[in-house]
Amino acid sequence: MKIAIVQFSPEWENPEGSIAKLSNIIPESVDADLMVFPEMSLTGFTMNTARFGEEIDGLSTRYFINLSSRLKIHIIAGVIEKYNNKYYNNSVHFDKNGLISARYRKIHPFSPGKEDKYFSPSSEPVASKIENQLFGLSVCYDLRFPELYRLYGKRKVGAIINIANWPKPRIEHWTHLLKARAIENQCFMIGCNRVGNDPEHSYPGKSAVYDPMGNEIMVCDDKEGIYNCELNFNDVEEVREKLNFLDDIRLI
Repeated sequence: MKIAIVQFSPEWENPEGSIAKLSNIIPESVDADLMVFPEMSLTGFTMNTARFGEEIDGLSTRYFINLSSRLKIHIIAGVIEKYNNKYYNNSVHFDKNGLISARYRKIHPFSPGKEDKYFSPSSEPVASKIENQLFGLSVCYDLRFPELYRLYGKRKVGAIINIANWPKPRIEHWTHLLKARAIENQCFMIGCNRVGNDPEHSYPGKSAVYDPMGNEIMVCDDKEGIYNCELNFNDVEEVREKLNFLDDIRLI
């Protein structure tokens, strides 16, 4: 499966500006099955939920529906959802026909950044099928909580995706945690981080993909662009067959 990671600097609290920027980054055709965008893809890590929270017909949702249907590609992107007067930090799977296939609501709002004051937490892991492979979904701060990823491991997903706005001072944590999640769950781990700056933080990119043994497939630099790699899901089956660690889990 061909993966394209879109690593860019969203225009701060300016979805229209981010869309204009992406029009210069994303070509007319993309040789990939799946394209992944960072957390809160078009706004950056904003707490302005009243302004940017979207219902089903919101700007971000419409943009990614149109993009996925035009490119005929699966997309994972970050959208701020408004639902029943609550707000959720979402990772959304738009399928290659432009339909919403799955919507994961972030389980762990980032309390040090007061995200928990503006966004409601979910309690539901979500896995979605992409080209006959099951992908677990997660968002940024979730990465620090292996319990969520263990549930995906027990479901034997082939890959897990984390979309993020992970800042520079803790970027080594990002790198090591992505690798750890791949090793402990014996699956591909895909992390898409942003670059650039917002009013509070600087972001160094370092989007990455690790294989089921924790080996580095790709680590991006700190530049905007589309970064491509290819995943062979036979590797997941081979690792799990030779090293049946997931079958030996005894959850307490």
